Amino acid sequence: MIEISSAITYVFLFVSLYFEIFLLITYFENRAKIKEESFNLVNNKVKRFPTVTIIIPCWNEEKTVSKTVNSLLNLDYPKDKLSIMIIDDGSTDNTWGIIQKFKNKKQIKVFRKENGGKYTALNFGLSKSTSDLIGCLDADSYVDKDALKNIVHYFEDKKTMSVTPSVKVWKPKNIIQMIQKVEYDWGVFLRKMFSYLGAIYVTPGPFSIFKKEVFEKLGGYKHAYQTEDMELAVRMQTNHYKIVNAHDAIVYTVAPDSINKLYKQRLRWTYGFIKNVMDYKHLFSIKYGNLGIFILPLASISIISGIYIITMAIINLAFRIFDFYTKWSVIGFDINKPDLNFDWFFINTSFMTIISIISLMGIVALLFIARKMAEKRFAFGMDLVYFLTLYAFISPLWMFKAVYNAIFSVKTYWR
Repeated sequence: MIEISSAITYVFLFVSLYFEIFLLITYFENRAKIKEESFNLVNNKVKRFPTVTIIIPCWNEEKTVSKTVNSLLNLDYPKDKLSIMIIDDGSTDNTWGIIQKFKNKKQIKVFRKENGGKYTALNFGLSKSTSDLIGCLDADSYVDKDALKNIVHYFEDKKTMSVTPSVKVWKPKNIIQMIQKVEYDWGVFLRKMFSYLGAIYVTPGPFSIFKKEVFEKLGGYKHAYQTEDMELAVRMQTNHYKIVNAHDAIVYTVAPDSINKLYKQRLRWTYGFIKNVMDYKHLFSIKYGNLGIFILPLASISIISGIYIITMAIINLAFRIFDFYTKWSVIGFDINKPDLNFDWFFINTSFMTIISIISLMGIVALLFIARKMAEKRFAFGMDLVYFLTLYAFISPLWMFKAVYNAIFSVKTYWR
């Protein structure tokens, strides 16, 4: 049994280390391109400004929707080319009353419909849009003034069908949000690497932009286990549509500020990932390049390995506590002064320990690179400490539940 456990641990450590090296190689191969893209955005003007419609689906967003709309109104983009649709999906708070103040603005159209879920609000907006490009912005997210202009630049490549932004956490105030800040910075890095690999499998709700023909040819949004942004992306990948990332197009989102809220959000995301991957399992094929060979398989394995490693850690901790209790009950508590002499003999130099340390160092290196890309500077703060020490212990909470729900067909709810 111990041998089997060790073998499984070795496999997961190898996969983790392989993925880290794979990402590092991808980064260093494309580092010059990243700098070139940033340079071009600053120095080259957009040749053509296509018409754009941004749909804001709302459900009980009275606290944030005004700031969301105002951030769009402040975009550095020709006003006659930008339209904003605010869709109230049957809110039960004062959301509808708040968005009324925008109804007389020329750029904005306001609609109210019976509650049917986010995807129905998005499809309602799609049915009324005639723009060249269409995007969505969650009603708790805010765009940087250059975000749209930086995204549109990538559509000069006629093969590009969708462009995703860099999503960052808006003003983190507590430990839970600070942990997510590091996680979102990591997401900025990952999405850019996946872009170079042709393997983006989520087009985030906050400000992903699409050519109108995507919806004309593939249809609108689907319920997709309340993860419509992933389902649309993998549907596009199935049809070999090009999705890229604009790392300098910044969008801020209000992150959950409690364990309970974070748990509900990540449970929905993880469950949605599992179910969508099951629905689109044909993507696990060499036919779909890096997405099918590496990214989706590794993302799936990461859920299993996360659950396994934390389970084994809990079991080992339980055995250590039991062992300590047994010794204490037999010989009592030794209060003698401990021996502080250092001896290399007692250092654990097993192969598994060395690989684990190398893997951890790789994770830290990648986090620093991600921070550099997201924040434009290297910085070590308490958020990194919180992430490295706490995230591994809280993430299995929703992983366990998501896998259980997927296996036993238990529906996962947002609210």
